[in-house]
Amino acid sequence: MNLGRAKTVTYTDHPDGVTGIDKRPVDEPVRVTAPGPKGIGASGLAGDAVCHTRHHGGDDQAVYAVAREDLDAWERELGRTLTNGSFGENLTTEGLDVSGALIGERWRIGRDVVLEVTSGRIPCRTFQSHLGEPGWVKRFTQRGAPGAYLRVITPGEVRASDPIEIAHRPDHDVTVAVQFRAVTTERALLPRLLAAGGALHPESLEAARKYMQRHGS
Repeated sequence: MNLGRAKTVTYTDHPDGVTGIDKRPVDEPVRVTAPGPKGIGASGLAGDAVCHTRHHGGDDQAVYAVAREDLDAWERELGRTLTNGSFGENLTTEGLDVSGALIGERWRIGRDVVLEVTSGRIPCRTFQSHLGEPGWVKRFTQRGAPGAYLRVITPGEVRASDPIEIAHRPDHDVTVAVQFRAVTTERALLPRLLAAGGALHPESLEAARKYMQRHGS
């Protein structure tokens, strides 16, 4: 479990020059709730800063998860240590294929909390500058393993040691990786996203519908 505090930097486009991308692990229990609509709501985790609510946070991006295995792979490639939270993620999972999760898949964390997968994370300039890796946005996009945004279905408290159980898997094949490719590098995949229905992030759902209107099936 990783939380961030607002930090003044030179590389964000936030009008006040602050970002909460620098997440750090915490051991104490954290309250998880739906934060409210995008543009108004911030993080789903109490005590976690989401500064630029125009692009980040809100009900459909309440929690961001990255697999520890993906961080380990990037460590080997980049030749540097990536601690939990390095990608700005709230949840650093183990033994879970996060980018292979299905849109609408539900995770039970600990005793009470249930989260639902909505989309992959789109990299931005703040992410690139935070890591200090030139060309990072392109490199991260080409890898196609973006981690997952999740909405809060059932609120409650979570702890760093809580297990994650897949409580529900929907009956379609639209993974986070497919959704990410559809909205970034392979727009022809957009119609396929419609199979995920209302579980899909609203912005991706709108993009898929507009594509269908322009191009048909």
